[in-house]
Amino acid sequence: MARKIKIDNAILKRRARKEEKRKIQFKSKRKFYLIVCEGVKTEPNYFESLKASLPKGVLELTNIDIDGTGKNTLSIIEETKKLRKRYEEKYLRKIDKSWAVFDKDSFPPKNFNNAINKGENSKPKVNCAWSNEAFELWYLLHFSYYNTGISRERYQELLEKEINKASNRTDFKYRKNSEEMFAILDKFGDQDFAIENAEKLENLYLDRSYAKHNPCTKVHHLIKELIDLADEYTSQEQV
Repeated sequence: MARKIKIDNAILKRRARKEEKRKIQFKSKRKFYLIVCEGVKTEPNYFESLKASLPKGVLELTNIDIDGTGKNTLSIIEETKKLRKRYEEKYLRKIDKSWAVFDKDSFPPKNFNNAINKGENSKPKVNCAWSNEAFELWYLLHFSYYNTGISRERYQELLEKEINKASNRTDFKYRKNSEEMFAILDKFGDQDFAIENAEKLENLYLDRSYAKHNPCTKVHHLIKELIDLADEYTSQEQV
């Protein structure tokens, strides 16, 4: 019968203090994000999947529906600022970064450009992960580099073509509000390739007439930050 080794109480207390100190340091290094999505399902469903890879409470995710409400793109910047203040007061903690996710869609060019400028000039800054014309461009970039203008009507057709080809199927049908898109992209697409393609598109445009930057997306900036955040927490947990 194996003998049970008795550990001195002083050693146990020292270990406990060390572990408690590690937990406190870990919590103090946490960064908190707020993501506000314009739209009801497409973008929120995608980011909910990413949220699962982060520690609980690190990412607040919400969505507002401005399409068809009489509001304009500027509303999402104002709503993000209000939500940021509300969360900070409710949870008594600082939001380190806030992001607004929205599309060009059918919004007037002036409103789209003004929303981006307003976010960048806000204090604290509201980062804008915008897509022109739609968020589905980010999905497409997981498979191919698209550098010519794409209408919203063509995204479904192109996505079905790319995913059927990548999955060796013929019956995939894209559903805009699907909760499975993140998993499908993870399985059949290439996120690093998407980031690389988004950066190539971004470099095509040097002016600030964002409404004319079709196709283009800034979603990769947010994705890269969330990947780095997840990696950071993973490494801290292993210390």
